[in-house]
Amino acid sequence: MTNALDIARDLIRCASVTPRDEGALDVVARYLKGAGFSIERVRFSEAGTPDIDNLYAKFGTGVPCLMFAGHTDVVPPGDAAQWRFDPFSAEVADGHLWGRGAVDMKGGLAAAIAAAIAHVREFGASKGAIAFLITGDEEGPAVNGTVKLLEWAKARGEHFDHCILGEPTNPQQLGDMIKIGRRGSLTGRLVVHGQQGHVGYPHLAHNPVPDMVAILAGLKASPFDAGTDHFDASNLEVTTVDTGNGATNVIPAAVRATFNIRFNDLWTPDSLAHEITRRIHAAAPEAKIDLTFDPTNAVAFLTSPGPFVDLVADAVEQETGHRPALSTTGGTSDARFIRATCPVVEFGLVGQTMHAVDERTPVAELEQLAAIYRRILKTYFA
Repeated sequence: MTNALDIARDLIRCASVTPRDEGALDVVARYLKGAGFSIERVRFSEAGTPDIDNLYAKFGTGVPCLMFAGHTDVVPPGDAAQWRFDPFSAEVADGHLWGRGAVDMKGGLAAAIAAAIAHVREFGASKGAIAFLITGDEEGPAVNGTVKLLEWAKARGEHFDHCILGEPTNPQQLGDMIKIGRRGSLTGRLVVHGQQGHVGYPHLAHNPVPDMVAILAGLKASPFDAGTDHFDASNLEVTTVDTGNGATNVIPAAVRATFNIRFNDLWTPDSLAHEITRRIHAAAPEAKIDLTFDPTNAVAFLTSPGPFVDLVADAVEQETGHRPALSTTGGTSDARFIRATCPVVEFGLVGQTMHAVDERTPVAELEQLAAIYRRILKTYFA
């Protein structure tokens, strides 16, 4: 029997730091092809971004089609000397699997592969289809990965009814939380211009800092909204303020600030940019400013609770004894692309060590996650 631990160890041993693959997709292909899945490798490129390898696998041709989505790329390990074990050695010690990607998300992907292999070996293709949509570009620009792979699949006539994304979703223990949506993200960059001069002769200069202070206070003066049934209130955080001025006796010529807002489904990037612009001009109507927004594909979305969400939650509860909370917290994920194709939920491992030194997951939880996925498959195709 193919178990999640063996698959996860093989994946972790591939040092697939974005945008490198280092054989990770070969591992996925080998396991799934051995179970009868058709495999297609697709490479996408775009000027100014790295070329990315992606993988599409499918077993069966009927409906419904349940898709597992995920990524094999990982963030850099940092200083490997700070790790207990080599971050790409996939050591098992103290009941844990150690290594970069153990949690985010090679462990979750391995559990899905193990569950799918077990399911097709037991039930074959008697009803429906199982698909895997795997990218190597989730931790990077997310330009040549899931979004293009979905377009490629659509052009081929592929259809997906529901999707499970195996990102780490649980705060403390397996069974805590299912993500049924994600907030959007918008970054703004603001420059307030003044006139440089000597602090002893302020009448010969114009200090832009007071205008910037007024603007930042205005941006935070009142809530953007009160939240919704499934989302917290939208929140703006200022992340940098800088004059670039190292002198204590010089009024700066300009001051720059960067802010990011995580927003709920009451807003779009365009409507939010309009509201931010309005607040800035209201706070400092005479200020000379430049305001730009970074391009974003992180739009808020929600998979409404219903039969599919209940099916996943029931499987989690039956395997763990915990009824998971339905949440939209956290950062962005590739679910933001998938939600336009089919309903998507996220459920994976406990995320406490993701992106950290000594990333690790209990082996028992890795196999338990595979059991949850297997129960989902069995119920879904019953």
